Amino acid sequence: MKSCTFLLLFAALVCSHISVFSQDSKELAPGYYVVIGAYAKTRENVAQNYIETLRLKGIKAEYGFNTSRNLYFVYLKYFDNLKESLRDMVQTRKNQEFKEAWVRVVPGVITPEATTTPVVTNEKPTEKQPVKTETPVAEVVTPPTETPTDTTGITDNPPIVQYDTMTLGNTEVFLSLYNARNTRIVDGEVDVIDTDRARQMTKVKGNEYLILPDPKSKSGQLTLICEVFGYRKIQHEINYPLPLADTVKPHIDLMGTTIVINFDLTRYHAGDIATLFHVYFYNDAAVMLPESKYELNNLLQLMQEDPNYRIRLHGHTNGNYNGKIISMGPEKNFFSLTGSKQGMGSAKDLSQARAEVIKEYLVANGIAANRMEVKAWGGKRPIYDRNSANAKKNVRVEVEILGE
Repeated sequence: MKSCTFLLLFAALVCSHISVFSQDSKELAPGYYVVIGAYAKTRENVAQNYIETLRLKGIKAEYGFNTSRNLYFVYLKYFDNLKESLRDMVQTRKNQEFKEAWVRVVPGVITPEATTTPVVTNEKPTEKQPVKTETPVAEVVTPPTETPTDTTGITDNPPIVQYDTMTLGNTEVFLSLYNARNTRIVDGEVDVIDTDRARQMTKVKGNEYLILPDPKSKSGQLTLICEVFGYRKIQHEINYPLPLADTVKPHIDLMGTTIVINFDLTRYHAGDIATLFHVYFYNDAAVMLPESKYELNNLLQLMQEDPNYRIRLHGHTNGNYNGKIISMGPEKNFFSLTGSKQGMGSAKDLSQARAEVIKEYLVANGIAANRMEVKAWGGKRPIYDRNSANAKKNVRVEVEILGE
């Protein structure tokens, strides 16, 4: 009898355990998570055990998978805006057990459903996710792989320290790239410029915690330029030795020991022209290299977001080329020479074919052909001298916004 009772209790416990972890292996939706632990993909059971331990203490926690980081994250709360998540993080850190809690940012569109169901299924994120870290030259450090004996998780950040005098050398900065008009957390990069010398020091990822480099200049000024394809360029300044003075600016906040610099991004307007600098082609070909997909999909996203957008694609080459032109075959391999065909033509023909193949890609992904025009320039409008070190940048396709 005792044996049967034990088996029944064990079965009930197993069923309960399955119910508790019914969200296994599900992708974290876009938004802001107050995270207390991270686990390697092979250690999902440790994440589950940690959550169960917390629940026995009366602490509610959840976990989800982040494909781009290839990690499971255990989190206490989910938010649809950055400020609330950072405020909650500061409060959470007051509990010694969670003194190294941080905010995990998952880029993408925050939907009303995500605010109540922060874990979604069958969705592979197309944008890279950040990791909280601190390095002397604004580099992001991937958290170490968890060892089998580790049962407390991986924390991305070092212990929090409050300095008497805050500078950008001892204060973490969070660059928030966000489009408030459609609640999208935008994936992108920010150029860090030494303002006095007008030179680029580095390029850093947005939506990440980092330490900005010291310009070691008389003014100590840094210029931060965010230029993500699909959005208008934004420029902000901050003072390296005296950043607290800049927190009076509307786009800069002090959240606990973190300085948040907000880049409120806006979409292009009619008349704007932007270059697809990261869309590349095979030599002598109107076929794109695989690494072009990311920026190309940003253009697709722009066209999907607003059905009123109309664009003109301007094709450019480097010099007055005349010779073979490789183009796609009937299989429509946009990113491979497999099945391609060869013909002959001029530089203008090649620039026309390259602009056309981008239009074809957008049409293949549901964008109406009558929303797009093509203009071929050949080598008539170079950015650099054709014999300069930057001559390759003359090979490009520009996107002009005709209407919105």
